[in-house]
Amino acid sequence: MKILLAEDDETTAQFVHKALMEKGHSVDLVSDGRDALSYCLYNTCDLVVLDRTMPGMDGLSVLKALRAAGSSTPVLFLTILGDVDERVEGLLAGADDYLVKPFHVSELLARITALNRRPRDTEQRTCLVVHDLELDLLTRTATRQGVVIELQSKEFALLEILMRNEGRVITRSMLLEQVWDFNFDPKTTVVETHISRLRAKIDKPFDVPLLQTIRNLGYSIHAPR
Repeated sequence: MKILLAEDDETTAQFVHKALMEKGHSVDLVSDGRDALSYCLYNTCDLVVLDRTMPGMDGLSVLKALRAAGSSTPVLFLTILGDVDERVEGLLAGADDYLVKPFHVSELLARITALNRRPRDTEQRTCLVVHDLELDLLTRTATRQGVVIELQSKEFALLEILMRNEGRVITRSMLLEQVWDFNFDPKTTVVETHISRLRAKIDKPFDVPLLQTIRNLGYSIHAPR
């Protein structure tokens, strides 16, 4: 893989750079947010490992600028900002993964491998598939094992987000913002209610559950492992 490593801490940068190179990756290194943005806009790479706090331009601003420019290059945040709200903010801005410092290099390498395996989403995709569950975005129909599943509009929207992000944890806050388009009272159970209805339709009639609740984090959908 061709990787851009944007990290202003020299010790961390050299440590990560060495580990990635030893795994056979081609790695370019920058230490300023503006340089990271410029690199991504005028060069191609397979992955950006992006420090969230950098001089010139912070990582979150770099990420937002990249996504606004239409870049779909996977971005993995490296950061000391590990609070849930910080992680949610980064994911909502378009980050593909988040690793909090200090970290084990083995976990970083595993996350990079997982991101490389993940299929790239494109505008041309009209059908999403997870295991034996299919979601047709043109006809707006869901089927599993050939059985048509009737979904309400919000259930369809929830399922689409989860299937587009197969294997990723999608937080409750992210679902509230993307499906209902504004922030509800934190005590609302609208997400939990719709997830329960969705699970009853796509999982309970079948042998293999796909929709998972990740305690204290959110929800994920993935094929059985």
